[in-house]
Amino acid sequence: MEAVYITRLSKFFPNNPVSNEEMEQVLGMVAGKPSRARGIVLRNNGIKTRYYALKDGQRTHTNTQMAALAVKSLFDDQHPIEKMDLLAAGTSSPEQLLPSHAAIIHGELGIHNLEIVSVSGACASSIQALKYAYLATAAGTAQCAVAVGSERTSAMINASRYEAEAESWKDIEGNPFIAFEKDFLRWMLSDGAGAALLEPKPNDNGLSLRIEWIETTSYANVLETCMYAGAMKNEDGTIIGFGDLNVHDWEQQSVFAYKQDTRLLGENVVPRGGMFLEEVIKKHNLKPEEVDYYLPHMSSEFFKQQIYDYQAKIGLEIPYEKWFYNLTKVGNIGSASAYVMLEELFHNGMLKVGDRLLVMVPESARFTYAYIYLTVV
Repeated sequence: MEAVYITRLSKFFPNNPVSNEEMEQVLGMVAGKPSRARGIVLRNNGIKTRYYALKDGQRTHTNTQMAALAVKSLFDDQHPIEKMDLLAAGTSSPEQLLPSHAAIIHGELGIHNLEIVSVSGACASSIQALKYAYLATAAGTAQCAVAVGSERTSAMINASRYEAEAESWKDIEGNPFIAFEKDFLRWMLSDGAGAALLEPKPNDNGLSLRIEWIETTSYANVLETCMYAGAMKNEDGTIIGFGDLNVHDWEQQSVFAYKQDTRLLGENVVPRGGMFLEEVIKKHNLKPEEVDYYLPHMSSEFFKQQIYDYQAKIGLEIPYEKWFYNLTKVGNIGSASAYVMLEELFHNGMLKVGDRLLVMVPESARFTYAYIYLTVV
């Protein structure tokens, strides 16, 4: 296993940032009425602006276009894209079942043939893609690997996705209502892409991030589905995929909208992440003083104090002055979030040689967690 370095990081955001007050103008109002959940969710999540690949009701970018633009930004005349020999991609919002997400990005790039890998899932999918690129580079089978995370969640949370269901409620009760589990995520999610270039040697000029380790795990063996799309959830916690549902229900039940079991989320997302972190700490003998920057991917600032308290309890108390995240500015971009945090920190002049970074990425879909440890060289 050879050492692996992140030598370049990039991001892409579509259009201008959207404020809290502008959200429903862009996403639309379901049944023409303001959301009941919007104010509550925004007060708790701390997000002030986010990005949408949506303008005047029309799509401005596809998921794969944003991913391709982020990938292209990694390269220039001194480091041409022709060197890339592996593309690994993760997303929770692919725009088709087939071909794979990475294949569509590759086609969008319009470059030479190369190895591709697609990882399905939610926030941790891009970290699993990063781990594949890391292992391939460490094994010597890739010399210039790219990992990318991208999302176009606006395609699934704009008002048009809920109209049929709202109409059915209108007919029954005379009062349109979309369940909180569906409306909740409308005020959390954002669009964008982030990418990382991995190589077996650090930059000749400028900083690089040496990957010390990437650890991931799943608790799907003990926990039921929490966040889902393209499915309906049964009372017993199992899900029914869209292929086994009546086409009529796809619209009437907003089957393809993002949904989240907020009770299950609140009970498990922080404790399970802490349980896995405790295992990681023991495995790598990680100490609080060995973390100079902590980059937590949080869906909401609501969880910030809970994360701090749980980590302190297991022996990894990291003071807030070491925390770095940009959730409030860019929103929750799912699989792109970790890359976008790293990109900002990498380019803002704060890092120095020897700094150590710990990145935390939870995924509530069925509770997958990832931790990345990096050293600035």
